Amino acid sequence: MTDSSRLAAGDTAPNFTLTDQDGRSVSLADYRGQKVVVYFYPAAMTPGCTTQACDFRDNLGSLAAAGYQVLGLSKDTPAKLKAFAENDHLTFPLLSDEDLTVHNAYGAWGEKNSYGKTVTGVLRSTFVLDEAGVVTLALYNVKATGHVAMLRKKLGLG
Repeated sequence: MTDSSRLAAGDTAPNFTLTDQDGRSVSLADYRGQKVVVYFYPAAMTPGCTTQACDFRDNLGSLAAAGYQVLGLSKDTPAKLKAFAENDHLTFPLLSDEDLTVHNAYGAWGEKNSYGKTVTGVLRSTFVLDEAGVVTLALYNVKATGHVAMLRKKLGLG
C-alpha cells in the first residue's frame, strides 16, 4: 500500500453503512453534525485491542462532553463484536467490516511490519472527523496503549 491511498486532513471521509454488535445498521451519515472518532483495530478480544477499546470506554464521557462520538471498526463478525462488547462493557458502536471495504477506503488495510516480518493486515488507525465529515486528523500505525491520552492531547482536551 502506498501513502497516496491514505486519508489526510482535509479529505472527505468515505461514507459507510455497517452492522454493529447488536445487528443494527449504522451509517457514518447518521453522525453528520457531530464530531466523530473512527478507529480501526485488528481483532476483538486480543490484548492490544482490548486495551485500546477499554481506553476509549473509560474516556467516552470526556470525549462526548467535548462533542465526539466514537466508532470502532474491525473485520470481526457482529457476533464476535457482541461478545467483545459484553466482556469488556463497551458502550459505543463496534462495526463489522468483514469484507474490508471500509478498511480499504480509509487506507487501514495493507502491509505492515510484525515482529520483523512484512505482513498484510489491519493498520491500527484513528480518524477524527468534523461535523461535515471532513478528516481533521488521520493517524496510522498507532499504539494501542496510551492511544486515547495521545489523541486527547492532539485534540486539545488535556
